[in-house]
Amino acid sequence: MDRKVIIIGASGHGKVIADIVRKSGDQVLGFLDDNRALPKIFFGFPVIGTVAEYKEHLEADFIVAIGDARIREKIVKELEGVSWYTAVHPSAVISDIQVRIGAGTAVMANAVINSCASIGEHCIINSSAVVEHDNQIGDFVHISVGAKLAGNVTVGKGTWIGIGASVSNNLEICQGCMIGAGAAVVQNIREAGVYVGTPAKKKK
Repeated sequence: MDRKVIIIGASGHGKVIADIVRKSGDQVLGFLDDNRALPKIFFGFPVIGTVAEYKEHLEADFIVAIGDARIREKIVKELEGVSWYTAVHPSAVISDIQVRIGAGTAVMANAVINSCASIGEHCIINSSAVVEHDNQIGDFVHISVGAKLAGNVTVGKGTWIGIGASVSNNLEICQGCMIGAGAAVVQNIREAGVYVGTPAKKKK
């Protein structure tokens, strides 16, 4: 397709997104980042300005490569009239049966998204994460490396599922939660907060 892409956030996550863009046959035009101490070239890609200068590049597609959902959402709301790039690594396994992936979302290497799953906008489905059939994933959700969501799971907006965490089938997790690394969610979570352990319990 050879789409031209600008990545917001010159960071480790940004490098991963740049790799996905290139492996998808598209072109990284450069990074926008507010850290003025960055070099002009970031791992072979130019740093072409700050986030506020995005209007100079509206011919390109944009993606926000920042892990923190609150910052990601803030930037998305500030950028008007842009076309959002959805980054899907070629090694990701995505069902052909009624899968929806929202604009601005990144699906990393070896992730699995099964039939009838719906992924919101500006999400991160990280490396080797599993999103099973009929999952409903809200906007700005981050499913971390190796996390596994069984079938018919609903995850609310802005929630972070930590590395290696697991969520049993037919459960709901409300918005604004953080599920700790390795936690096991075995019942509905209806109150925002930090949940850790096996089974996952709210941290006081």
